[in-house]
Amino acid sequence: MSDDFVFVDELVPGIRWDAKYATWDNFTGKPVDGYLANRVVGTKALCGALERARDRAAAHGFGLLLWDGYRPQRAVDDFLRWSRQPEDGRTKLRHYPNIDRPEMFELGYVAAKSGHSRGSTVDMTLYHLATGELVAMGGDHDLMDSVSHHGAEGIPEAKARNRQHLRSIMEACGFSSYPAEWWHYTLRDEPHPDTYFDFPIT
Repeated sequence: MSDDFVFVDELVPGIRWDAKYATWDNFTGKPVDGYLANRVVGTKALCGALERARDRAAAHGFGLLLWDGYRPQRAVDDFLRWSRQPEDGRTKLRHYPNIDRPEMFELGYVAAKSGHSRGSTVDMTLYHLATGELVAMGGDHDLMDSVSHHGAEGIPEAKARNRQHLRSIMEACGFSSYPAEWWHYTLRDEPHPDTYFDFPIT
């Protein structure tokens, strides 16, 4: 692992994680190339900002749950290969009900060169500190549909407000949101803005 990269849980105590691409619970329906351990990795700068976000969220009764951080380029290449395979329907209803696999790239839900590979982007949500339950956001992680967009129409008011809580916490701590995915945040002052890393998560 590069010197500037760490396991997020080692630098940000109290953060929860479930590295979806190391499991069978993701849009490809299998563990993804490069994810050999269910851990979330990121730059030290990312961890510093997440620590601030953790504290800010806690003041409102929330904790942070990470689904992804650093993503090896080989994982992105795995996504590309998967998108060219015949549709088997296993994950379509849950993750991309209204589009075809290649459209994930055309519509910006998945990128051939992902900001995640630079080490300072996270996919995440909030949970209630009192109960441990995930905060209702009106759609799951990696639901590649307009319902996942910030400001999407038809989201119940309480769930839209929860999305805004997450966004305000993250933006106040130095992150930028991504219009098409309510769960996706990138450190504005990321240390490696032009480098796409490919070491595996082990």
